[in-house]
Amino acid sequence: MVDLKGQYQKLKNQIDETIKEVIDSTAFIKGPAVTRFQQHLADYLQVKHVIACGNGTDALQLALMALELKPGDEVITTSFTFIATAEVIALLRLTPVLVDVLPGTYNIDPEAIKKAITPRTRAIIPVHLFGQTADMQEIMDIAMQNDLFVIEDTAQALGADFTHPLTGKKQKAGTIGTIGCTSFFPSKNLGAYGDGGAVFTNDDLLAERLHMLANHGMKIRYHHDYVGINSRLDTLQAAILDVKLPHLDEYAAARQKAAAFYNQAFADCHKIKTPQKASFTTHVYHQYTLVLDESVNREPLMKFLAERGIASAIYYPVPLHLQKAYRNKRYSEGDFPVTENLCRSVVSLPIHTELTPEIQEVITGAVLEFIHKN
Repeated sequence: MVDLKGQYQKLKNQIDETIKEVIDSTAFIKGPAVTRFQQHLADYLQVKHVIACGNGTDALQLALMALELKPGDEVITTSFTFIATAEVIALLRLTPVLVDVLPGTYNIDPEAIKKAITPRTRAIIPVHLFGQTADMQEIMDIAMQNDLFVIEDTAQALGADFTHPLTGKKQKAGTIGTIGCTSFFPSKNLGAYGDGGAVFTNDDLLAERLHMLANHGMKIRYHHDYVGINSRLDTLQAAILDVKLPHLDEYAAARQKAAAFYNQAFADCHKIKTPQKASFTTHVYHQYTLVLDESVNREPLMKFLAERGIASAIYYPVPLHLQKAYRNKRYSEGDFPVTENLCRSVVSLPIHTELTPEIQEVITGAVLEFIHKN
């Protein structure tokens, strides 16, 4: 699904040198590369504060901890996402309130958010799924009208631009709400060579609290003002990410080019719906996800591709509201028809910075061959 080795080869000399510098310095924890990367990422995002942490799940947890929500407070998010989004809500004894998504973009439905708000609602977590932003104008309007926090899950859309439909103002995904969160898992658009994550905000007080929460709740060594956690981006990962960051827009352009190839190849196939891009956002294509017609049997298609050495994946086969760990009397099968249909019909094809037209011709040719034969 991704070609990390090919991407590494293009930056091998720089990455090898920066790894050697960290090893020679022996500053493995909180070395200067961490501060440097945080500042460079803040400059790129045009946000005041970036706080690096251990992984994307920690980033979400730290964001919720920083808002000082109370057990039982409700947090609205989508049922069509990776489990981490709801996991951190539940771990903090908050109440995840799940809603449906839009059929075209697969992102959270603002109208569904409105209907889910109760007197106990305190926050919204929109997930910028597969590489494009949710409708942040609508979501921020809803949040302001109801005095809610907004935590942007930007793990799949780092580098995407949201354009405000009324003002034309552009902002990077993750910098619009109260706090933004991202992951540097190796397969992400900006991926480390291990785990990593970050939170970002323009709020000075929240930034200070986030720094402390990620460091055992302390500002002064051995003086703990909060119950915190130990979550940090190690120096090696920060140094590698700092080499890759200047190429992030280049990576996005390569993915967009690959997506355009797929779109054109599948344009005349009525049994396939290609991803729709909303008018207010760019799309950085962390995933390229098709929706298959109900007449196309997904598992045999994936087996057919695998036999030809072609990867494919399902993101996500089971919606959150039907997961065993998150079963709740308030939800039943059929409550979120868009999400449930997507879980039955989506399939993702390889998309990464090293794809070539020749490789994509093989991939699209195999998909179309199976569909035409079946």
